[in-house]
Amino acid sequence: MGGGPVQSKDVRQFSFSDLATGWSFRQSDSKGAAWLPVKKIPSTVHQDLMDQGIVKDPFFNFNELEAGWVGTESWVYRTQFYAPALDKQSKAVLVFEGLDTFAVVRLDGKVVLRSDNMYISHRVDITNFVNLAARHELEIEFDSALFQARQIQKSHADHRWTCFNGEPARLAVRKAQYHWGWDWGPLLNCAGIWKPIRLEVYTARIAELRTDVVVACDQKSATLKVSAEIEDNRNDDDDDDNLRVEFKISFKGRTVSENSCPVLAQRGAFTHIRIDLPSLWMPAGYGTQDLYDVQATLLSHEKELHSESCRIGLRETQLIQEDDSHGKSFYLRINGIDIFCGGSCWIPADSFLTNVTPERYRAWIELMVAANQKMIRVWGGGIYEHDSFYSACDELGILVWQDFMFACGNYPCFPTFLDSVHQEATQNVRRLRHHPSVVIFAGNNEDYQVAESAGLSYDYADKDPEHWLKTDFPARYIYEALLPDIIRKECPHIPYHPGSPWGDGKKTSDPTVGDLHQWNIWHGTQEKYQIFASLGGRFNSEFGMQAFPHLETVKSFIKDEKDLYPQSRVMDFHNKADGHERRIATYLVENVRTATDLAAYIHLTQLIQCEALTCAYRGWRKQWGEGRRCGGALVWQLNDCWPAISWSICDYYLRRKPAYYAMARCLAPLAVGARREHFDWSVAHARQPRYLEWEVWAVSSRLEAVIVDVEVRFWSVETGQEIKDGIVKRGVELRPNGTTDVARGVIDNENEVAHVLAVKMWVEGAVVARDMDWPQPLKYLHFPNRNVEVELRGKEMHVRAERPVKGLVFEERMGYSLSDSAMDLAPNDEQVVHVTGWQAEDEPLRWTYLGAGEQ
Repeated sequence: MGGGPVQSKDVRQFSFSDLATGWSFRQSDSKGAAWLPVKKIPSTVHQDLMDQGIVKDPFFNFNELEAGWVGTESWVYRTQFYAPALDKQSKAVLVFEGLDTFAVVRLDGKVVLRSDNMYISHRVDITNFVNLAARHELEIEFDSALFQARQIQKSHADHRWTCFNGEPARLAVRKAQYHWGWDWGPLLNCAGIWKPIRLEVYTARIAELRTDVVVACDQKSATLKVSAEIEDNRNDDDDDDNLRVEFKISFKGRTVSENSCPVLAQRGAFTHIRIDLPSLWMPAGYGTQDLYDVQATLLSHEKELHSESCRIGLRETQLIQEDDSHGKSFYLRINGIDIFCGGSCWIPADSFLTNVTPERYRAWIELMVAANQKMIRVWGGGIYEHDSFYSACDELGILVWQDFMFACGNYPCFPTFLDSVHQEATQNVRRLRHHPSVVIFAGNNEDYQVAESAGLSYDYADKDPEHWLKTDFPARYIYEALLPDIIRKECPHIPYHPGSPWGDGKKTSDPTVGDLHQWNIWHGTQEKYQIFASLGGRFNSEFGMQAFPHLETVKSFIKDEKDLYPQSRVMDFHNKADGHERRIATYLVENVRTATDLAAYIHLTQLIQCEALTCAYRGWRKQWGEGRRCGGALVWQLNDCWPAISWSICDYYLRRKPAYYAMARCLAPLAVGARREHFDWSVAHARQPRYLEWEVWAVSSRLEAVIVDVEVRFWSVETGQEIKDGIVKRGVELRPNGTTDVARGVIDNENEVAHVLAVKMWVEGAVVARDMDWPQPLKYLHFPNRNVEVELRGKEMHVRAERPVKGLVFEERMGYSLSDSAMDLAPNDEQVVHVTGWQAEDEPLRWTYLGAGEQ
């Protein structure tokens, strides 16, 4: 896969041909060995070896170990192609959109390119080669990135090579850092032609199409500056006056504006276009995702030479950082509307990037929209994603937080490294800047935390970039000088943030400023997840809890049935997190009665993840309405790059874990929350406090007031009987885009049996939200005779129970989509689950809940 921000089309004097087929490959040092066929390009060495049956699927069982040798070898690819005859003004160029990573390119036996950055595209002029012959041989040799990284590390021994995850040598190489293995993914150090290669022939072309949008304060108009950078190969004595660019803006097939502009001596053309009453691009749930088409056509003497186009959205993005009673705010404002950025962090969707199709990218983003998520954070240890990823976000209204590709390390800054980073950042910012979904760039992932952990020098008061390069934390120069300078030049309309987490040079754990990665639940001090909300900052850009994937996913990577138990070796092998055994065990033992049966164990881990993320999202969204105390929450992580046990809320096969549904409920346009005061039963040695306060609130992302009715009922966990009179609040007016307190009370633990607080909220007689607060910990509760009924009516499952039920989870069957799962049930409160993909002859979905089977 590959591509830039625009789509080219064949026009009279511009043509291109993809070199996607006819390739073969072999090991570089295997002289005389047969060349093996390649199914298609783009690809990776691992995938090509799998296609030949030489390497087994590394995702299965322990096969990752058998595939490790691939990354230590060098590989060579070759193909042949025919080039068209050229006239005297035409130029032939080979375009390499992405080579992973240390590549030497030879054309007809001569070196024409050396590349050492996976994120950079290259254009190689081969006009002289084409003029000599029609048939050509193209060969690309890839050296081992593992070997090259270690060599570079040795040659810069004065640098402090320190990192989290993988080996420190990875920091020397501009390559996807997760290829060195991470705490959720395998060590599969790939190589190959990971983006397309094509041959272009032209006389002149549009080299870069740029759009800068300014939306008027009253939003009644928008001004576009559209510019085209021109590459012209014509003779100097040709008439430049006849070279011009026609700019056309269209909306839903209707032309909005057309301008014709001369190409200036500086080889560029530009125009300013005003659009009255523009259709603004808004995030999902806040309006429409209207897109405008921008086309630029290069002409000479009325002859069309080349055309480029892109799709843009008209929107204004502001990162609001203002002093307030909580410290300093950190939230996004889109077209004047404050947006609570509830969503997820994104890692590459596969260890073998070329296997991710545009359809699969879109399916991931569709999952987010269905779960009321608003933002995805592209994490800095992966890649600048494929164009289809950002296009899907544009079309579906998901905001993108885009990290630059630096993660968990102290990166070097020797001159050639900085030059490469500058080229990488410039190219990718230019590729991404027109996407309305991209609303913030961040310099790195956790590199400032590495600096803190390793005791590196960081004096925020020192404002001399040249001095930063002389410290043992030289990468500060990248994050606070090089990258922001590129943003200012290339896309000043998109906010830039030096790192994630980072806040005005303060400690990265400071909750009053910037963004925060909250890992004292799971990692760190391993706090109880019930207090998640109290541990947040101004924007919580990482946090999470691990859970097993569904049983069908587990079975997909295990060879022998005898290994289908929670602590089997292959199960541990597919969980790359250090200390995961102790951490999972801790959160299970603290909260629920443990199990050894695999299916039951899977459900328990999923329930813990579900409960933890509910505590986080429910509490932090409440804080949004309390003076923007929390501007967003992005769970680690949405997805997986292989079938694994991790923090993901959807597994490699896009099967949704229960936490996915919990997030959807917490992030719904209208939601209700119930919470009793936390009391640490471990510290108190299982003693209960006499009293616990409780509260109920409602949140709304709607921009107008909404009138609701709210009911709170108190149900005995054991008997399903009401223990006291309920509370009904009618005609409650919810604050627009905010939080509204609804009710408060006290639980008397000496005179009241263990009970749930069951809350429902109605708008005009229709239930729009539910929540249920349970006594903690759940392991102290008994769940006999729940009498759960699931009745199938057409494509609906009608669910009810006689007593309170915790965590009713349905089977995630491929091809099906559920409107809800991981549900809590109040007595005789029927809920309906809609099933998409259901056929009349299908078997009913399996389901379970906490304490199922208890007598």
